Amino acid sequence: MAIVISLLNHKGGVGKTTSAISIGAGLVELGKRVLLLDLDPQANLTLSLGIGRQPTSIYESLRGEADLAPVEAKPNLDVIISTLDLSGAEMELINEAGREFILRDLLDPLHDDYDFVIIDCPPSLGLLTLNALTASRYVYIPLQTEFLALQGLVKLKQVIDKVRFRINKELEIGGVVATMYDARKVLNRDVVATIQKHFGDKVFKTYIRDTVALAEAPASRKDIFEYSRNSNGAQDYLDLCKEILERVNGQE
Repeated sequence: MAIVISLLNHKGGVGKTTSAISIGAGLVELGKRVLLLDLDPQANLTLSLGIGRQPTSIYESLRGEADLAPVEAKPNLDVIISTLDLSGAEMELINEAGREFILRDLLDPLHDDYDFVIIDCPPSLGLLTLNALTASRYVYIPLQTEFLALQGLVKLKQVIDKVRFRINKELEIGGVVATMYDARKVLNRDVVATIQKHFGDKVFKTYIRDTVALAEAPASRKDIFEYSRNSNGAQDYLDLCKEILERVNGQE
């Protein structure tokens, strides 16, 4: 049975898509079968892995026109692609009965094919994100270690709490990932201290260092392990994935 994890932050530019790809690829490095689901109309995850236009994307599936159609990015790492068409999905589905459960129902037939499903959510708190939270067991919050990244965290937590109370009783915040971290910067250290006060042991012990290889990898249409296996970024995400497995094994 696949463990479904949503990566969510309604602030853009915090390393959400990079984290989704790198966590997925890191779990594959550790012997897991992973499905990445691009639920962002910007389709940055799809573009970053160099996957071209396919007959079926998440948009057609949400509209009920097709089942989910995983595309192999590399062995044991599949992707459900997104397209710009997805930007119209929220308006098109607004009158659908049970609209918040569409993604969960679509994922049901795939649960036995994967160990993890990683959902890259859009930077908003609309219907697409609600579908992701309804389908997920855990939410991971990537958080850039800058002052402005802290703004809106209370609202984000309120949304997650409402979904857990009203729709998905199993949903919980599985962790907060500190990204773009530079230990030399006092501000970065202060932000980490602040989120640790707010989220306690939910904050992962592994911080993702600010590494140029993480920015370069999408331009080469590769994940960080294919692009620069010995980089700080690859090492950090591999350590993070080991920590994720420890937490999941301790909670399941």
